[in-house]
Amino acid sequence: MPDMIEKNQQTGDESLKLHMDRYHFAGKHLLKGIVADIACGAGYGSYLLATQYGDKVLQVIAVDNDESSISYAKSRYAHPNITFVKDDITKFIPHIEFQNIVCLETLEHLPNPYWFINHIAQYLQIGGLFIVSVPITPSMDANPFHLHDFTERTFKKLFADAGFKEVELMRQVQPFNLSDVLFKKEKRTENMRKNILRYYVARPAKFFLRIKSLLIDGFQNKYIVAIFQKQRTVT
Repeated sequence: MPDMIEKNQQTGDESLKLHMDRYHFAGKHLLKGIVADIACGAGYGSYLLATQYGDKVLQVIAVDNDESSISYAKSRYAHPNITFVKDDITKFIPHIEFQNIVCLETLEHLPNPYWFINHIAQYLQIGGLFIVSVPITPSMDANPFHLHDFTERTFKKLFADAGFKEVELMRQVQPFNLSDVLFKKEKRTENMRKNILRYYVARPAKFFLRIKSLLIDGFQNKYIVAIFQKQRTVT
């Protein structure tokens, strides 16, 4: 929730800027028509698309499963062209066809991302755009809510296998301070995985994945934002 962001912190306003840049990237590439903002959270991204890209956005259907987030969004980001819907995105069945689907920082949270892509793509028109982002450096070890570690290759393969064509990519980098993370000096790091050493003992492959990432990428998280175009009917 932008109104509650801690200023001058990497996990605060710097993270918010990354999210805003993703929505602006999406907005610049949208097809004219209806947008589904899947896992919309507090709704600021839906509002950004509706207000700053209104020449292309006829309507935003913004969906999230968190009651408090949807209530906040309806209060803080109400707009005549936005409909906020409280629903489980894996069970969401819209009654309209979308020209665009926006789904940012979500796939890594889902048990079966490939199944979800095929599910929601049923409601995207042929030629429509699926705009999506994920972290492509390890995150499962630090974030207990992440169920997958993606690389750029495995991320792209998900959409290629589902019948999508890559259109455009944007890469993002966010440096982090190791001591701030380890000692949880920032408010948002309080939700990071507790007992990470035990996690590594139980999953040594994740430890070596982290070491490899530190050697290659240093102390920074990397993200990819991609635009894929639907090429065929999803079955």
